[in-house]
Order: sequence, then C-alpha cells, then structure tokens
Amino acid sequence: MEHYTMNLTLKVWRQKNRQEKGHFETYDMKDILSEMSFLEMFDVLNERLILENKEPVVFDQDCREGICGACSMYIDGRAHGPWQKNTVCQLHMRAYKDGDTIVVEPWRSAAFPIIKDLMVDRKAFDRIIEAGGFISVNTGNAVDANSTPVDRAKSEEAFDSATCIGCGACVAACPNSSAVLFVGAKISQLALLPQGDPERKARVINMVDQMDKEGFGNCGNIYNCEAECPKGISVENIARMNREYLGAFSSSEMQTRPNPAKHNGV
Repeated sequence: MEHYTMNLTLKVWRQKNRQEKGHFETYDMKDILSEMSFLEMFDVLNERLILENKEPVVFDQDCREGICGACSMYIDGRAHGPWQKNTVCQLHMRAYKDGDTIVVEPWRSAAFPIIKDLMVDRKAFDRIIEAGGFISVNTGNAVDANSTPVDRAKSEEAFDSATCIGCGACVAACPNSSAVLFVGAKISQLALLPQGDPERKARVINMVDQMDKEGFGNCGNIYNCEAECPKGISVENIARMNREYLGAFSSSEMQTRPNPAKHNGV
C-alpha cells in the first residue's frame, strides 16, 4: 500500500464543560501520514497544543483496537467517521486526501451530556445494564459446560448480540437519540440463552424502564442505528426486545403494571 502525507484542516468542537457554551476551533494539520489512525492524528495535534501552552483536545479512548467503544466521535456528520462497521480508533487517515476539511464533534444527546470537548458522559448505558443486564448464579464450582444444552442457532444469535460494545453510535445516529438498539442487543444476549431465562421478564421491564428514565427517545424505524453501528448489530434485536417486553406484561405476575404501548419497534 502506498503511503503519503497530506495537509488537512480540522474543525474541532471545544467546550469547557456542560454548563458553558461550546464552539468550533480550526487547526491546520501539516504532513499527516496516511498510515496514521485518526486518534494518532489527534495525538499529533495535542502534542503541538501542549508545546504551544494551549489546552489539548479532550477525547475518550482506551483500547485502540475497536473493542472498548470509548473512541466516540461524530466525524463529518457520521458516527465513527466514513468507514462502515468501524470505530474511530480503526479509522485511518488514508480515508482522506490532501486539502480535506474534517469536522469533529461529540455525540449529541441529552442522555449523553458533554464532559469536555469530545468526551461525553455515557454512564446512562451503565445504569441500564445495572438495571437488569446480568444473570444470578449460585456460588461454588463452575457448572460443566455441557450440562446445559444450548441450540447452536440461538447461541450464534446471542453471540452476535453480545458483540455490541456500548459505544453509543446508535444513539448518536438516531434523530430521536434512541437507545433501543443497544438495549435490545443486551436483552437479546441473555434472553436467547437458558442461563438468562429465570430473570427474563424482570430484566426486560427493568432495562426498558431505566432507558426511559435516562431520557433516550423512542425508535422511529429509520435504521440509522444499524447502518452506523461499528459491529453491525441488527435491528432484529429491537423487535426481539419489544416481543420480550410485551410478553413480560402479558404474564400474570406483571398484570398490575401499566401498559407498555408507547414503545415503537421493528
């Protein structure tokens, strides 16, 4: 693969905290290597800003391997940038050409308030998981792996759902800032397996209720979430979440709860 250098213009959102008003700042980037990752390019920018005694750009990152979901940025109007099924840390500068202008923003959602610059608070996802994204097991020796038969097709579906890294791209891409793809994937991951069956009804009720409390919007069936998801999580998970949710309310132990008709889905 041919390597080359380029000159770019960066327009980066800067915001001191969630109370203060933000703005774009423009940076001229010279001699950027095509084999750099997008975050490495930001490292170059921040090193320059530090040498100039200026505030570096704050952004979230951890693994830089497309696993943790921390590197959440809105790049030129797309979550995680122009490449399909790709996180920002896996985006390389060869996606751009000499003279390009790149606009970088944080996720835009009331449920993801800005901490500083490009970093947002995604603890809403953590609270949804705490509400029901787990199973209860007895302590002691691990159960033999073959003692609980699992249908292969179901296990593969569960694995596909489990690949969600909780980055929030689905929320950022949705006009309603809906989190149903994330919640649907986490519910499906456990609902498809026998280990998740004992708490199945309570789990979906609690997680969906917590999602609503966090202020995420409803699904509008636009499918932006699936299109921008770096792991290609299917909207089938939303349909499954809705079936699980309605099924939980139809059971006798849930009859005293209000009707869940407000939720949309696939």
